Amino acid sequence: MSNVRYVYGLTSALLVGGAAISLMTGYPAGAQVAQNEGSVMNQVVPIEGAPASFADLTEQLQPAVVNIATRQSIQVDRNPFAGTPFAELFNRRRGGNNAPQTREAQSLGSGFIISADGFVVTNNHVVSPDNRATLEEITITMPDGTEYQAELVGADAASDLAVLKIQSENTFPFVNFGDSAATRVGEWVVAIGNPFGLGGTVTSGIVSAVYRNTGQGGAYDRFIQTDASINRGNSGGPLFDMRGNVIGINNAIFSPSGGSVGIGFAIPAEIAAPIVEQLRQGNEIERGFLGVSLEPMNDDLADSLGLPRNRGEMVQSVQDDSAADSAGLRAGDIIVSVNGQEVTSEQTVSFLVANIAPGENVAVDAIRDGNRISLNATLGKRPSEAELAQQQQTFDPDSEEPMAPDESDEMIAEKLGLQVLEMTPQIARSLGVDADTAGLVVGAVDPNSDAGRKGLRRGDIILSANYQAVSTIEGLREQITAAEAGDRDAVLLRIQRRGAPPRFLPVRLRQ
Repeated sequence: MSNVRYVYGLTSALLVGGAAISLMTGYPAGAQVAQNEGSVMNQVVPIEGAPASFADLTEQLQPAVVNIATRQSIQVDRNPFAGTPFAELFNRRRGGNNAPQTREAQSLGSGFIISADGFVVTNNHVVSPDNRATLEEITITMPDGTEYQAELVGADAASDLAVLKIQSENTFPFVNFGDSAATRVGEWVVAIGNPFGLGGTVTSGIVSAVYRNTGQGGAYDRFIQTDASINRGNSGGPLFDMRGNVIGINNAIFSPSGGSVGIGFAIPAEIAAPIVEQLRQGNEIERGFLGVSLEPMNDDLADSLGLPRNRGEMVQSVQDDSAADSAGLRAGDIIVSVNGQEVTSEQTVSFLVANIAPGENVAVDAIRDGNRISLNATLGKRPSEAELAQQQQTFDPDSEEPMAPDESDEMIAEKLGLQVLEMTPQIARSLGVDADTAGLVVGAVDPNSDAGRKGLRRGDIILSANYQAVSTIEGLREQITAAEAGDRDAVLLRIQRRGAPPRFLPVRLRQ
């Protein structure tokens, strides 16, 4: 099953980015069905305060809440060296009997219909539960048990939102987004969904907090917190106010036990609605990008700098050639406002940048050496989530796990017994060498190879081969080919190791 996401730890460093969004409100409330002359069903508006019953409200809203089931195919490796450059070599030596197998997986979640022609909103992780999986089929089940096939119209991993379209000409009941900005702590809310596959389950509670930052980082770490019971399978389901408007999309829970403990999180409608509309229209979600790694202001950091608590975020690093770099931001700066909006734990730099489109010029106020400075930054376009993850990835030379196998090369693995990675500024920082160091980084060594017997290890840097500088995988391949063409049985490598001067090392080629 596709689970509601779980929030446990804290993330202190993040790359800033977000979507330019605006909220349109004023929709009629309650689940509706398109009628002749565009009329809608009567709206049910319970009395203010504690309701005597949620029954009338539920009766009108429940028809628009659906169960979402997906079927995916997943490639499963049987090779013990899967994900390393030695996988293919192992397959050949074992007769090729370790080819990946295709297995089927399923997931369950919730969603809600937002138009009479059958557009459905849910969480991205309901329909894209695993980056190894290929989505094969989506089935929508209505509360009365009727099933429809659906197609994925658009998905956005950063905000964890997705839009589906039911493949039918029928007219469907639907609900509308409300104004989550007007939501107050203590107001009653109702969640409808399919926890544990139990369709049409209704729970109630109150708004426990608005704009809760869970510490997970990112532009959209800004949730409505509720004590309405939310469990596995509630993902993507609606959180309603007492006027029948969707004020949140159930997304995550805090749970040491794995079940509901009364702390659930929903994506606010004011964030979700404009992104959903863009996805519904088939538009690409473009986000501004500042290009910094940040740490929230905690008590110790504030005390060490003599600054107010809960104000500002510290720049840990600045990406080369980014908007922040061009604007003159430096590591150690404390960003205190963006475009005149104060930076707080509830209103982070990520969130503020998320409301500004790429290409826009923004004013960034920061504190540097105790003085307030003002800078101007022209935001770039935010990379994809996969690209951001790669940018944030660090290289641990002491780890036993090979890293980024897709960047390695089968020929080099077979001939030298090495997995090599092209140098990046992130890897250079992890190894403690200059960012402009040119070479290839050893990611893994086959202990049965000549390189392994001669002591090469993960984290060593190959500066040259046969006296020719090598900074690309292709460059090392060329030197191996040249050695074989010259009837040489070894390649002369120049190796740089942390804390030691460079040295030349001949490595015999495997035949």
